[in-house]
Amino acid sequence: MTPTAPDSLTRHLADLIQVQGPIPVSVYMAEALGHPDLGYYMTREPIGRDGDFITAPEVSQFFGELIGIWCVDIWQRMGSPPSFCLTELGPGKGTLMIDLVRALSAMPGAAEAAHIHMIETSPSLADQQRKNLDRAGIAGARWHQRLADIPRGPLIVVANEFFDALPVRQYVRTERGWHERLVDWDPAAECFRFVLAARPAADPEAVPQELKHAPEDEVVESCPAAQALVSDLAERLVKDDGAVLVIDYGSAESATGDSLQAVSGHATHPVLDRPGEADLTAHVDFAALAKAGQAAGAAAHGPVTQGSFLQALGIDLRAAALAEHATPAQQHDLQTAVERLCAPEQMGELFKVLAFTRADHLPPAGFEAAS
Repeated sequence: MTPTAPDSLTRHLADLIQVQGPIPVSVYMAEALGHPDLGYYMTREPIGRDGDFITAPEVSQFFGELIGIWCVDIWQRMGSPPSFCLTELGPGKGTLMIDLVRALSAMPGAAEAAHIHMIETSPSLADQQRKNLDRAGIAGARWHQRLADIPRGPLIVVANEFFDALPVRQYVRTERGWHERLVDWDPAAECFRFVLAARPAADPEAVPQELKHAPEDEVVESCPAAQALVSDLAERLVKDDGAVLVIDYGSAESATGDSLQAVSGHATHPVLDRPGEADLTAHVDFAALAKAGQAAGAAAHGPVTQGSFLQALGIDLRAAALAEHATPAQQHDLQTAVERLCAPEQMGELFKVLAFTRADHLPPAGFEAAS
């Protein structure tokens, strides 16, 4: 039996499976998040207390301001070019860019040199970003759906909690080799279910070499879209100069494990239940991203933990300076924000930071100790 609701993403995916058979996890994830009419990011405003999750820029303006200081340092290392593309991938509500530009404005010439480009596939989020940037007095930003649309020239790219939403493929080790994990529709139970491809995966590159001999039943995730994007970004850096900053949650080294997860209303949600109504993410494999960037000719720096990165940029000093003129309640809020962003048991350890530059550049701020 197929679901009957005419606007149901569940029906769309069930029909797709009925026609072509079980689909890769990456297809399920891409449709659940990005279907033009029914996808999660196309139909709602997911970020904030009234949404499904909160990102670091929403925790405190500290985060965006420190990223802005990092961008100023990169701009100066490039020789302070009179023009560069300041690009954000998946800009959320626009909060990070607003705080970032505020920090740029403190350095003469930096904000004037920055031409803002936002890469966003969701029309509703892009509209919200425009409104928020307008309210902040930031004019001239341009929106795109692809990196290829960004003008050539020096660029600084920031991607905060962007790569975790790119579709992953999953592979399970069996006695016959690595089989791709697929999503099937169970007509009797009227629900989606995971199944394995009948034949072992033919692509040996899907599983990292160091994981090919993992024990049976182990799961390995691969994100071809993330690696391809990093490769494109690295090629741009090699030709045009600049830097890329990736901030996300995941592992510093490639590892086995099923990290696919769904969140709705700030709580966990069954991954295969009501696609399009919950956020779907997977942990980022930072080692795989670093390899992709290096293969394209860029230098990879890190990853380092988010806590150590923000502390290296001076978050504790910034909080202490603000606390001197704050009320006790404001001081408590400042301390809470720092702990949320940096404490190992909160965002500080799980979230990692990775940077890419041209190979002839020194390690950027926050990565000196990691290089």
